[in-house]
Amino acid sequence: MVATAATSAFFPVTSSPDSSESKNKKLGGGSASLESIKSKPLASSGNLQVKANAQAHRKINGSTVVTTPVENFKNDDGVSSPPPRTFINQLPDWSMLLAAITTIFLAAEKQWMMLDWKPRRPDMVIDPFGIGKIVQDGLVYSQNFSIRSYEIGADRTASIETLMNHLQETAINHCRSAGLLGEGFGATPEMCKKNLIWVVTRMQVVIDRYPTWGDVVQVDTWVSASGKNGMRRDWLVSNTETGEILTRATSVWVMMNKLTRRLSKIPEEVRGEIEPFFMNSDPVLAEDSQKLVKLDDSSAEYVCKGLTPKWSDLDVNQHVNNVKYIGWILESAPLQILESHELCAMTLEYRRECGRDSVLHSLTAVSDSDVENTGNFGEINCQHLLRLEDGAEIVRGRTRWRPKYAESLGNVDQKFLLKENRNPSL
Repeated sequence: MVATAATSAFFPVTSSPDSSESKNKKLGGGSASLESIKSKPLASSGNLQVKANAQAHRKINGSTVVTTPVENFKNDDGVSSPPPRTFINQLPDWSMLLAAITTIFLAAEKQWMMLDWKPRRPDMVIDPFGIGKIVQDGLVYSQNFSIRSYEIGADRTASIETLMNHLQETAINHCRSAGLLGEGFGATPEMCKKNLIWVVTRMQVVIDRYPTWGDVVQVDTWVSASGKNGMRRDWLVSNTETGEILTRATSVWVMMNKLTRRLSKIPEEVRGEIEPFFMNSDPVLAEDSQKLVKLDDSSAEYVCKGLTPKWSDLDVNQHVNNVKYIGWILESAPLQILESHELCAMTLEYRRECGRDSVLHSLTAVSDSDVENTGNFGEINCQHLLRLEDGAEIVRGRTRWRPKYAESLGNVDQKFLLKENRNPSL
């Protein structure tokens, strides 16, 4: 009885036709319904059959049951058929599941090893070369810069040219991130179709503190409308570690035809591209309403002649980069001011562009009244003019300088120091 029960557990018992027919009637269906109940033999049953034969003898109710290998059966026509279905050879192929689990774990381990899970030291620079991102509902562009060793000057701080290059870089990257960068450099697709480019007409900058080597600064920039045919762009530069505001800047830009080199109104197609990105905000700096005076050879106290642009000074629009103008303006600043003071504010008006064959003169006049103003911590104002040899104005400017070491200067007569070393021509 036990052997019969054990054998029936592994091999189906063939029933007589009468009993099968009676069972079909009880189930309420014919042979078609029975065929639907049958399942197809698994493709991997052969492999699992070998494993089943290798197992030890099983015991049922204390009696040992010996099973013999099951071979393929042949029907009356002599055609081999799969072995009868048993409990064991109907189990799923676990090897495929184990292989899938192993693959998943190996992929997860590889991704984990690629992660930079090690803690950073406080002195490590975080993503100094990272591309910026759009923030504040898509209206503000933010990017970080690391101050490198070749970007600092004799004072061990970043130069004014370095800061201005950061402002210019974020302005162009803002256009690219917003999808407004066409084939030109900073020009939208519609501007490219109409041969239009952006040119800056006015720039105002206030430097509260210069970053030093190794500092990481964050530059935020956004645009707003300026009159009917202009665009205003503002910047805020801050220290990423302390959050201190280092520099504030605002500028006005207009469009110029690249072929005729004449100013142009903003076409409606271009206005439709840029207006969705305008912020309704006040300038980050109050407008410097003080008029910029025109210097000449009689009113300028310091003159530097023979300045010529190099090929590397030209941008993709084939005119001198506006940052280069700042370096030329400071060429005529007196050495005494450069040694004892640092530039803390400037206002520039760009009046004309110059080409690579131009020869320029840089003129500077120092305001004596500010030198004598000890209540203003010895701040000095200078007037500047950059012009061509024929007298055509390129840039008018005004700069404000503060003492580098105010606590050590005391009541030194700055006016005397300047007049004692003044040279009418550099």
